[in-house]
Amino acid sequence: MAAQQNDGDLALRVPTADEVLAGKNLSGQRGIVTGGSSGVGIAIASALAGAGMAVTLAVRDVAAGQRVAETIAHERGVERPNVAHIDLLSMASVQAFARQWADQPLDLLVNNAGLMGPPLTWTQDGFESQMAVNYFAPFLLSELLLPALRDARPARVVTVSSGSHHLASLHLDDLNYRQRAYDKFEAYGHAKLCANLLAVEYSSRHAADGVTMTLVTPGGVATNLGRHVTFEDAVRLGWVREDGTLPQGRMRTPEEGASSPVWAATAPELEGRGGLYIEDCAPAPFWSPPTPEGWGVTRASLDPDDARALWDKAWPLLEEFLA
Repeated sequence: MAAQQNDGDLALRVPTADEVLAGKNLSGQRGIVTGGSSGVGIAIASALAGAGMAVTLAVRDVAAGQRVAETIAHERGVERPNVAHIDLLSMASVQAFARQWADQPLDLLVNNAGLMGPPLTWTQDGFESQMAVNYFAPFLLSELLLPALRDARPARVVTVSSGSHHLASLHLDDLNYRQRAYDKFEAYGHAKLCANLLAVEYSSRHAADGVTMTLVTPGGVATNLGRHVTFEDAVRLGWVREDGTLPQGRMRTPEEGASSPVWAATAPELEGRGGLYIEDCAPAPFWSPPTPEGWGVTRASLDPDDARALWDKAWPLLEEFLA
């Protein structure tokens, strides 16, 4: 199911989420999709619901989530997905969402919501905002929902990462940019690097209980995730040429971007396997030249020693919410 590739186009043919799920019946399963009211999150939730899963949209804007839920129910001819509030910039909100889920078994958690490239800000919990949304909140949510995931075992957590993890190296001594200079795209890459490492350690700790976490990149998709990215930013980073064309391939539709997340959520060959980085509906190879940066996965972002060290560093910062 991997995308067909050639020298001029690294993602010429990408399947849609519906194509990935063709013939699958997910009836009787429950899933949560964070950020399910926009972009790729809508496409993930819609495809899962269309295959029979009872989906909850975990969203910051409940009104927007309700509109999406109505649309999914109408277009798919299925029961209307649930909508629940969560603000990933607030660990108390994450904790409240998990408590509201209570003792319902959970087959699938998709940590889809993201934040990319805002100015430097810190949350009320003291976390740099990109680290809060892309790393600390998924860490906390995945741990708090672990009992529900265990009840549905085997269960999966799918965390949306990015090829931007290539832009950063791990800074255990300053996770939240209190001491070092802040570059918004390095910070995004750093948060996604940390998300990769989270999946490695989370799976190491919980796979024996039937719960694993897999990473996935949806590829380049035009969504509101890029609202803080200027055209000049995109040119400087090599994402687009000065004439507005793309160096490789084309932008994917949200339905194409959702294909790898739903593949990671349902592929039988991934049963019991965690800490993998999925790209184009297959485990990605380790990056090495001449492959362009951003394709494949860096060895450093899946390093088990760094994953354990990061877990040990982050856990005390979340401890009051993990109780």
